[in-house]
Amino acid sequence: MVERQSGVALWRQIADRMRLAINNGDFDETGMMPPETVLAGRFGVNRHTVRSAMAALVEEGIVRPIQGIGTRIERRDSLRFPISRRTRFSQGLGNQARDLEGRLLASATEIAPAAVAEALGLPIGTICVRLETLNSADKRPISRATHYFPADRFGDIAAVYERTRSITAAFQELGVPDYVRRSTEISAIHAEGDDMRHLKLSPGAIILVAAAVNTDLAGTPVQFSRSRFAADRVRLTVEPET
Repeated sequence: MVERQSGVALWRQIADRMRLAINNGDFDETGMMPPETVLAGRFGVNRHTVRSAMAALVEEGIVRPIQGIGTRIERRDSLRFPISRRTRFSQGLGNQARDLEGRLLASATEIAPAAVAEALGLPIGTICVRLETLNSADKRPISRATHYFPADRFGDIAAVYERTRSITAAFQELGVPDYVRRSTEISAIHAEGDDMRHLKLSPGAIILVAAAVNTDLAGTPVQFSRSRFAADRVRLTVEPET
Protein backbone atom coordinates (compact mmCIF):
# COMPACT_ATOMS: atom_id res chain seq x y z
CA MET A 1 0.00 0.00 0.00
CA VAL A 2 1.05 3.63 -0.46
CA GLU A 3 1.79 6.17 2.29
CA ARG A 4 -0.77 8.98 2.11
CA GLN A 5 0.85 11.30 4.66
CA SER A 6 4.36 11.12 3.25
CA GLY A 7 4.25 14.34 1.23
CA VAL A 8 5.06 12.40 -1.96
CA ALA A 9 2.35 12.30 -4.64
CA LEU A 10 0.46 9.00 -4.68
CA TRP A 11 0.99 8.54 -8.42
CA ARG A 12 4.76 8.86 -7.97
CA GLN A 13 4.79 6.28 -5.18
CA ILE A 14 2.79 3.89 -7.34
CA ALA A 15 5.05 4.51 -10.36
CA ASP A 16 8.08 3.65 -8.18
CA ARG A 17 6.44 0.43 -6.97
CA MET A 18 5.36 -0.61 -10.46
CA ARG A 19 8.85 0.08 -11.78
CA LEU A 20 10.34 -2.07 -9.02
CA ALA A 21 7.83 -4.85 -9.74
CA ILE A 22 8.84 -4.79 -13.41
CA ASN A 23 12.53 -4.93 -12.43
CA ASN A 24 11.79 -7.92 -10.19
CA GLY A 25 10.14 -9.76 -13.08
CA ASP A 26 6.69 -9.84 -11.48
CA PHE A 27 4.94 -9.66 -14.84
CA ASP A 28 7.34 -11.69 -16.97
CA GLU A 29 4.82 -14.48 -17.58
CA THR A 30 2.60 -12.27 -19.73
CA GLY A 31 4.89 -9.34 -20.53
CA MET A 32 1.88 -7.12 -19.84
CA MET A 33 0.88 -4.86 -16.97
CA PRO A 34 -2.27 -5.86 -15.04
CA PRO A 35 -5.46 -3.90 -15.86
CA GLU A 36 -5.98 -0.54 -14.15
CA THR A 37 -8.73 -1.97 -11.94
CA VAL A 38 -6.38 -4.67 -10.63
CA LEU A 39 -3.60 -2.17 -9.95
CA ALA A 40 -6.03 0.24 -8.27
CA GLY A 41 -7.11 -2.53 -5.91
CA ARG A 42 -3.54 -3.59 -5.29
CA PHE A 43 -2.48 -0.09 -4.20
CA GLY A 44 -5.76 1.03 -2.65
CA VAL A 45 -6.26 4.04 -4.93
CA ASN A 46 -8.60 5.07 -7.72
CA ARG A 47 -8.03 4.34 -11.40
CA HIS A 48 -7.15 7.96 -12.17
CA THR A 49 -4.14 7.77 -9.84
CA VAL A 50 -3.01 4.52 -11.44
CA ARG A 51 -3.44 6.12 -14.87
CA SER A 52 -1.16 9.01 -13.86
CA ALA A 53 1.49 6.58 -12.61
CA MET A 54 1.25 4.55 -15.81
CA ALA A 55 1.62 7.72 -17.88
CA ALA A 56 4.94 8.40 -16.15
CA LEU A 57 6.20 4.92 -17.06
CA VAL A 58 5.04 5.44 -20.66
CA GLU A 59 7.00 8.69 -20.80
CA GLU A 60 10.10 6.89 -19.53
CA GLY A 61 9.69 4.25 -22.25
CA ILE A 62 9.22 1.41 -19.77
CA VAL A 63 5.72 0.44 -20.92
CA ARG A 64 3.62 1.07 -24.05
CA PRO A 65 -0.19 1.04 -24.32
CA ILE A 66 -1.57 -1.00 -27.22
CA GLN A 67 -5.16 -0.26 -28.16
CA GLY A 68 -7.46 -3.21 -27.60
CA ILE A 69 -4.73 -5.29 -25.92
CA GLY A 70 -3.42 -3.52 -22.82
CA THR A 71 -0.11 -2.09 -21.64
CA ARG A 72 3.00 -3.97 -22.77
CA ILE A 73 6.28 -3.89 -20.86
CA GLU A 74 8.90 -2.52 -23.26
CA ARG A 75 11.96 -2.80 -21.05
CA ARG A 76 13.06 -3.20 -17.48
CA ASP A 77 14.13 0.05 -15.94
CA SER A 78 17.33 -1.30 -14.42
CA LEU A 79 20.73 -0.21 -15.68
CA ARG A 80 23.82 -2.31 -15.10
CA PHE A 81 26.68 -0.38 -13.51
CA PRO A 82 29.96 -2.33 -13.32
CA ILE A 83 32.41 -1.67 -10.52
CA SER A 84 35.96 -2.52 -11.43
CA ARG A 85 39.52 -1.22 -11.26
CA ARG A 86 38.57 1.43 -13.83
CA THR A 87 35.08 2.48 -12.76
CA ARG A 88 33.72 5.45 -14.73
CA PHE A 89 30.10 6.64 -14.78
CA SER A 90 29.87 7.31 -18.52
CA GLN A 91 31.80 4.22 -19.59
CA GLY A 92 29.99 2.05 -17.05
CA LEU A 93 26.56 2.82 -18.48
CA GLY A 94 27.90 2.61 -22.03
CA ASN A 95 25.15 2.26 -24.60
CA GLN A 96 22.43 1.65 -22.02
CA ALA A 97 21.42 5.32 -22.11
CA ARG A 98 21.42 7.95 -24.82
CA ASP A 99 21.99 11.01 -22.63
CA LEU A 100 24.28 11.01 -19.57
CA GLU A 101 24.61 14.10 -17.43
CA GLY A 102 26.57 15.07 -14.33
CA ARG A 103 25.55 18.12 -12.30
CA LEU A 104 27.23 19.93 -9.43
CA LEU A 105 24.77 20.46 -6.59
CA ALA A 106 27.12 22.07 -4.08
CA SER A 107 30.79 22.41 -3.14
CA ALA A 108 32.82 23.42 -0.09
CA THR A 109 36.39 23.56 1.17
CA GLU A 110 36.52 22.11 4.65
CA ILE A 111 38.34 19.86 7.10
CA ALA A 112 37.92 16.27 5.99
CA PRO A 113 35.91 14.02 8.36
CA ALA A 114 38.18 11.61 10.22
CA ALA A 115 36.98 8.58 8.24
CA VAL A 116 37.64 10.38 4.95
CA ALA A 117 41.11 11.50 6.04
CA GLU A 118 41.92 7.92 7.02
CA ALA A 119 40.66 6.56 3.68
CA LEU A 120 42.80 9.09 1.79
CA GLY A 121 45.84 8.54 4.02
CA LEU A 122 45.80 12.16 5.20
CA PRO A 123 46.54 13.62 8.65
CA ILE A 124 43.51 14.49 10.76
CA GLY A 125 42.59 18.12 10.12
CA THR A 126 43.60 18.12 6.45
CA ILE A 127 41.59 20.46 4.23
CA CYS A 128 39.68 18.82 1.38
CA VAL A 129 37.34 19.99 -1.35
CA ARG A 130 33.87 18.41 -1.10
CA LEU A 131 31.62 18.09 -4.13
CA GLU A 132 27.96 17.04 -4.10
CA THR A 133 26.95 15.74 -7.53
CA LEU A 134 23.93 14.26 -9.26
CA ASN A 135 24.22 11.89 -12.23
CA SER A 136 21.31 11.29 -14.60
CA ALA A 137 20.68 8.96 -17.53
CA ASP A 138 18.10 9.98 -20.13
CA LYS A 139 16.89 12.72 -17.77
CA ARG A 140 16.28 10.26 -14.92
CA PRO A 141 18.36 10.71 -11.74
CA ILE A 142 20.53 7.64 -11.18
CA SER A 143 22.97 8.50 -8.41
CA ARG A 144 23.84 11.24 -5.94
CA ALA A 145 27.40 11.35 -4.63
CA THR A 146 29.63 13.10 -2.11
CA HIS A 147 33.28 13.34 -3.17
CA TYR A 148 36.35 14.50 -1.26
CA PHE A 149 39.66 15.58 -2.84
CA PRO A 150 42.84 16.83 -1.11
CA ALA A 151 42.64 20.63 -1.43
CA ASP A 152 46.40 21.18 -1.81
CA ARG A 153 46.29 19.22 -5.06
CA PHE A 154 42.74 19.78 -6.33
CA GLY A 155 41.76 23.20 -5.00
CA ASP A 156 40.12 24.18 -8.31
CA ILE A 157 38.22 20.95 -8.92
CA ALA A 158 34.78 22.41 -8.16
CA ALA A 159 35.08 25.01 -10.93
CA VAL A 160 36.58 22.51 -13.37
CA TYR A 161 33.88 19.91 -12.67
CA GLU A 162 31.10 22.47 -13.03
CA ARG A 163 32.47 23.30 -16.49
CA THR A 164 33.30 19.77 -17.68
CA ARG A 165 30.55 17.83 -15.83
CA SER A 166 33.04 14.94 -15.49
CA ILE A 167 35.33 13.80 -12.67
CA THR A 168 37.62 12.12 -15.22
CA ALA A 169 37.90 15.29 -17.32
CA ALA A 170 38.49 17.36 -14.17
CA PHE A 171 41.29 15.05 -13.07
CA GLN A 172 42.92 15.24 -16.50
CA GLU A 173 42.81 19.03 -16.48
CA LEU A 174 44.33 19.10 -12.99
CA GLY A 175 47.25 16.82 -13.80
CA VAL A 176 45.90 13.30 -13.22
CA PRO A 177 45.71 11.70 -16.68
CA ASP A 178 44.43 8.38 -15.33
CA TYR A 179 43.27 6.85 -12.07
CA VAL A 180 42.14 3.48 -10.72
CA ARG A 181 39.81 2.16 -8.04
CA ARG A 182 41.60 0.94 -4.92
CA SER A 183 38.57 -0.19 -2.94
CA THR A 184 34.77 -0.20 -2.95
CA GLU A 185 32.41 -1.06 -0.10
CA ILE A 186 28.75 -1.59 -1.01
CA SER A 187 25.80 -1.42 1.39
CA ALA A 188 22.06 -0.75 1.21
CA ILE A 189 19.97 1.71 3.23
CA HIS A 190 16.59 3.43 3.08
CA ALA A 191 16.60 6.72 1.21
CA GLU A 192 15.91 9.87 3.20
CA GLY A 193 16.30 13.64 3.08
CA ASP A 194 18.11 15.15 0.13
CA ASP A 195 18.84 11.74 -1.41
CA MET A 196 15.14 10.98 -1.60
CA ARG A 197 14.41 14.43 -3.02
CA HIS A 198 17.17 14.55 -5.64
CA LEU A 199 16.70 10.95 -6.75
CA LYS A 200 12.91 11.44 -6.81
CA LEU A 201 12.22 8.42 -4.62
CA SER A 202 9.22 7.62 -2.47
CA PRO A 203 9.39 6.85 1.28
CA GLY A 204 10.73 3.38 1.96
CA ALA A 205 12.78 3.27 -1.25
CA ILE A 206 16.14 1.50 -1.06
CA ILE A 207 19.41 3.05 -2.20
CA LEU A 208 22.67 1.22 -2.83
CA VAL A 209 25.71 2.95 -1.32
CA ALA A 210 29.19 2.55 -2.81
CA ALA A 211 31.99 4.02 -0.69
CA ALA A 212 35.14 4.11 -2.82
CA VAL A 213 38.75 5.27 -2.90
CA ASN A 214 40.50 6.13 -6.17
CA THR A 215 44.26 6.55 -6.60
CA ASP A 216 46.52 7.95 -9.30
CA LEU A 217 48.75 5.51 -11.15
CA ALA A 218 51.49 6.03 -8.55
CA GLY A 219 49.13 4.69 -5.88
CA THR A 220 48.46 8.00 -4.14
CA PRO A 221 44.80 8.42 -3.08
CA VAL A 222 43.13 11.26 -4.98
CA GLN A 223 39.42 10.80 -4.23
CA PHE A 224 37.03 9.41 -1.67
CA SER A 225 33.42 9.13 -2.80
CA ARG A 226 30.17 7.93 -1.32
CA SER A 227 27.73 7.33 -4.16
CA ARG A 228 24.05 6.57 -3.56
CA PHE A 229 22.23 4.73 -6.37
CA ALA A 230 18.46 4.30 -6.73
CA ALA A 231 18.14 0.54 -6.26
CA ASP A 232 15.13 0.25 -8.56
CA ARG A 233 17.09 1.81 -11.43
CA VAL A 234 20.63 0.45 -11.10
CA ARG A 235 22.22 -2.95 -10.53
CA LEU A 236 25.80 -2.75 -9.20
CA THR A 237 27.97 -5.58 -10.51
CA VAL A 238 31.50 -6.17 -9.25
CA GLU A 239 33.84 -7.24 -12.03
CA PRO A 240 37.11 -9.16 -11.52
CA GLU A 241 40.33 -7.21 -11.78
CA THR A 242 42.18 -7.44 -15.08
